[in-house]
Amino acid sequence: MSKNLYFCLTIVLAFAFLSSCKKSDDETTETPKPLFYVPDGFPAPSGQLQNNPVTTAGFALGRKLFYDPILSKDSTVNCGTCHQQFGAFAQVDHKVSHGINNLLGTRNSPTLINLAWHSEFFWDGGSNHIEVQPIGPITNPVEMDETLNGVIAKLNRSTFYPSMFRSAYGTDTITSQGILRALSQFMSCLISANSKYDQVRNGQATFTATEDSGYTIFKSKCESCHKEPLLTDLSYRNNGLDAHFTDPGRARITTLAADSGKFKVPTLRNIVLSYPYMHDGRLGSLSKVIDHYRSTIVQSSTIDPLLSSGNMAISDAEKAQLIAFLNTLTDQTFITDKRFSAQ
Repeated sequence: MSKNLYFCLTIVLAFAFLSSCKKSDDETTETPKPLFYVPDGFPAPSGQLQNNPVTTAGFALGRKLFYDPILSKDSTVNCGTCHQQFGAFAQVDHKVSHGINNLLGTRNSPTLINLAWHSEFFWDGGSNHIEVQPIGPITNPVEMDETLNGVIAKLNRSTFYPSMFRSAYGTDTITSQGILRALSQFMSCLISANSKYDQVRNGQATFTATEDSGYTIFKSKCESCHKEPLLTDLSYRNNGLDAHFTDPGRARITTLAADSGKFKVPTLRNIVLSYPYMHDGRLGSLSKVIDHYRSTIVQSSTIDPLLSSGNMAISDAEKAQLIAFLNTLTDQTFITDKRFSAQ
């Protein structure tokens, strides 16, 4: 090799090395969030995970179970059937839950968002712990129609579940508690806190003029029930859908007449994605939801005091501004995070 050629090669390699170093220095790699974390500005979680801290193996087991139709009697339905990630873990293709044999429930499948901040679950608060919550759909005759013992028997026949339980709990013995704890670990990690709304709160983005006007309307008309930052106050309210109640709502649990027609206030996070709306999925769009509050509030003995004076004054222009703001609550990271997908 000539001296000139050797010199040229040396210069080229040196330049390439320096360029790669500069690229490495200039690039910033975003550190992925841990499986469970408390977003900036959020209150402390409910504490239901204190005796069941999230682990990588427990989360993986919970995700596998969540998407496995083995939980249902005929192995046709899984948790993801009614809680679809692209719909913010709600069900957008049915007004109410869709179970085995094409059976339908009576209530809309709620979103699974920021559940670690909840202490009661379902539209009527029928479960008071996230580890108990999965028993409802698993055993419901119009959803999965299975028993926990039936699930355990099927998991024991699996070629991989015993080893997954061993990784999660140190034993390949499959128990109902192990199933429920793994599911609760996965569901607790479904944290949504990276919408444009969150970025504005954290000083990383700015609302448009229309969005900002919508935010002002939200704080005036909606925030009493949809408290920031969870965008729900987790209470039970009658929002004026009916004068008489075919579904007693919260009263099914408390047996109190004063709770008739009251349902849990849903979060507005990812609300654009989680249609249809209301406990029975009767309203198919946000436009119809706002129109309900503008013109069709029905008075009854248990109507929420905030609505007892009747319909809200919201103009067409304000309606458009409010919808613009509600669109800022969509968290694209949440609905595309592969850690939460079936895989």
